[in-house]
Amino acid sequence: MLPGGWEGRLVPVPTPSATGLCLDPHDLVVSKYVAGREKDRGYVLAAIRHALLDRKTLLQRLESTVLEAERRRALVERIELDFRNPRN
Repeated sequence: MLPGGWEGRLVPVPTPSATGLCLDPHDLVVSKYVAGREKDRGYVLAAIRHALLDRKTLLQRLESTVLEAERRRALVERIELDFRNPRN
């Protein structure tokens, strides 16, 4: 599940033989929050600890993701908690 408009935010990554297209870090992390897999927790928390994400941008991207209101509220709470204490 990706935020609306993700295609326009793909990041080109050139190599000697081709250019790959990678997800913007905020779009990628929103998809990891939505998936809710335990295996993604370390990645998300490391991205926060290393200042690879902007909290406001992440919340805006979550807002543009098709979700039920209750699920969105739970994810907003999780994001806020993670930014307060990214060592969990």
